[in-house]
Amino acid sequence: MSSEQDPIDVILEQWRRERPDLDLSAMGVFSRLAQASRLVESAVEQVFRRHGLRPGEFDVLAALRRSGPPYTLIPSELSDVLMMSRAGMTNRIDRLEAAGLVERSLDPADRRSFRVALTQEGREVIDATLTEHAANLATLATRLTEQEAATLDTVLRRMLAR
Repeated sequence: MSSEQDPIDVILEQWRRERPDLDLSAMGVFSRLAQASRLVESAVEQVFRRHGLRPGEFDVLAALRRSGPPYTLIPSELSDVLMMSRAGMTNRIDRLEAAGLVERSLDPADRRSFRVALTQEGREVIDATLTEHAANLATLATRLTEQEAATLDTVLRRMLAR
């Protein structure tokens, strides 16, 4: 393996030797994308664990925090924002409520429903976690030039929009 080759190049060379009939041009791109995703996911989960959170719990707290004062949403709004089922949202809210990070109260506009609000502790946890999370991602991004990061953002945005 040369200094410019990575393990994925070696795998692609092996496949090209064994299966020259296949177009493998996208395999390198998506294999590297998968590796990059695992790298980021692992680094992100370490930060969340240090703050006692699972990724899904971070998502709920972050959605409440970025909703602005009074940092309150109804469960269906949370489900919609996070693109997940109502049942899955209930489980996350239950765990966060047990940890004292959110609290439920009856919705004054609809007494059949309730609202989920960040507690003071929940706000402190999400603010501390987000601060470390942003720094962590910025550190990972230093592997790219500013132009490379902008290009990658554009390319991924285009790929995900289709």
